[in-house]
Amino acid sequence: MAYRNVAQVYGQNKVLTASPAELTLMLYEGAIKFCNKAIEAVDNGDTQSAHTNIKKVEDIIVEFQATLDHRYDVAKDFDIVYDYIYRKLVEANIKKDRDTLELVLGELRDMRDGWKTIMQNANN
Repeated sequence: MAYRNVAQVYGQNKVLTASPAELTLMLYEGAIKFCNKAIEAVDNGDTQSAHTNIKKVEDIIVEFQATLDHRYDVAKDFDIVYDYIYRKLVEANIKKDRDTLELVLGELRDMRDGWKTIMQNANN
């Protein structure tokens, strides 16, 4: 029980002290984690868990869209990609379709990896 409390405090402090770039990376990592959990739930026939985890990914995508800075042209491109991912998540949730979730997972990993590269280049 005490270990769980320590882990929670650590996690909270990690978020509270993270830079905006690190928070973005954490959101990508969270979306990937929940997408993996949704795939596992679909494989196990657990429709409620699949739904719950897909909704978590959808919430992260909505947050990404809501925080886009449209003063920059690239925001429009990200908005299109996020909209595509969101629509695929809705489709996957309706059908509980593993293949669609795998497609989304690949997109999320690509975006996360691109973000990591941007962060590394900014630190050099």
